[in-house]
Amino acid sequence: MGGLDSQRLDKWLVVARFARTRSLAQALVEQGHVRLDGKRITDGARKLRAGDVLTLALPHATTVVRVKAAAEKRGSFAVARELYEVLGHA
Repeated sequence: MGGLDSQRLDKWLVVARFARTRSLAQALVEQGHVRLDGKRITDGARKLRAGDVLTLALPHATTVVRVKAAAEKRGSFAVARELYEVLGHA
């Protein structure tokens, strides 16, 4: 974990391993599959901070997570898992 204060939503989705690439993360956001604190977000440049709650409508499931931290670059699954807390699945 990099100890960053905030991070772009699209970059966070990549480093937290919810998307494989930045362009796929941007598409996920632009298509309306991401909610931040209950509000649909369509701008991948939106800044995330620790404590924000994301609802992600992913192809395989809908997942609700609380952002715990940001990271400078994508790492292993174990490292990525430390960036968020799963609050629920649908």
